Amino acid sequence: MKNAKFKILQFALLLSGCVAFQVGGETQQGRMALLYGDPKVALAHFQRASELDPDYLFNLSILPQGVWTYVGRAYYATGKLPDARKALERASSRYEQDNLAKLYLGLVLARDGDQQRGLKEIEAGLKGLEDWLYHIEQYNPDGRFWDPARELRREIQRDRAMIGGKDINWKELIASGEWLGREFEEEIDRVTRDKKHDIMSNDGDGKGN
Repeated sequence: MKNAKFKILQFALLLSGCVAFQVGGETQQGRMALLYGDPKVALAHFQRASELDPDYLFNLSILPQGVWTYVGRAYYATGKLPDARKALERASSRYEQDNLAKLYLGLVLARDGDQQRGLKEIEAGLKGLEDWLYHIEQYNPDGRFWDPARELRREIQRDRAMIGGKDINWKELIASGEWLGREFEEEIDRVTRDKKHDIMSNDGDGKGN
């Protein structure tokens, strides 16, 4: 009886690992399609990932995003704002620290006519991203790889200053929010490459010594 239970447990763990690997693969393929300007292909990958694991959290290089954030972003990129809104509201309710979900939900709301709520969500997303960058810079060794030229920080600060002012240029704010979304996504891969390069360089120095 104990052997049977152990085998069932082994099978469950193996199945769980296979599903996680498949979800990760679908998400990564979706990310590449989204970055290279093919949101319909990206959406298909993200939808398959969400069906396999609706609670999946993409946490590469520390910056967390739920799978529903990616679904919403793909819908947003295809212009399907009602579907994007549903997915991003779901993402925001599932994971409080998913600041890109808040940012994109704000962009959707602003473009769909609900500017008051949209502004609140955009501000929350921007503040969350700025706080996150500050936190990893201060408390995480990987912080030195993130936004070394501080371009992301400057753009966030400029947008927050605009929101805090009297006049909001919605076209400019939305374009900036979209730029930040793409740049944060690309930064994930840049950080990964820079970390690998740093490790290889340090290993090479050690061998040389």
